[in-house]
Formats: sequence, structure tokens, C-alpha cells
Amino acid sequence: MSTQTLEAPKTADQDTGDRMFHYVRKVSIAESAVMGTMVQALCGEVFPVTRAPKPGSPVCPLCQEIYESMSA
Repeated sequence: MSTQTLEAPKTADQDTGDRMFHYVRKVSIAESAVMGTMVQALCGEVFPVTRAPKPGSPVCPLCQEIYESMSA
């Protein structure tokens, strides 16, 4: 099992309606993008991958915090 993660999109942040990007397992991204399967972000959100993040895109604060604690 891999612990590598990449940012992956979620359709919209429920609190603000803004698009937020989440960290998910790298191996799940391609399958979700092609097959439409659901992925689970580090923060627990479940969604299908529909977009790729661009530099400067907003990242889920909880995912960011969890990801940073994993690399410490």
C-alpha cells in the first residue's frame, strides 16, 4: 500500500461553495478520472476526480494539515 498522495479536486467546498482541492492516494486518481469511481481524501471527503489542480489553487486546510503531519 502506498502512502504517496497528490492533490485531487472536489467539486465544491460545502462551506463556501468555492472549488477546493484535496489530497488523495495517487493510485486512485487515474482510475477515478477514467472510470468515475469515488476517492476518499485525507480529510474524509468522498468524491470523483473531475479536475486537476493548478498552481495557486485553494487546498482543503484539513487535508493540508494531515499531509504536513505525515511528512514530519
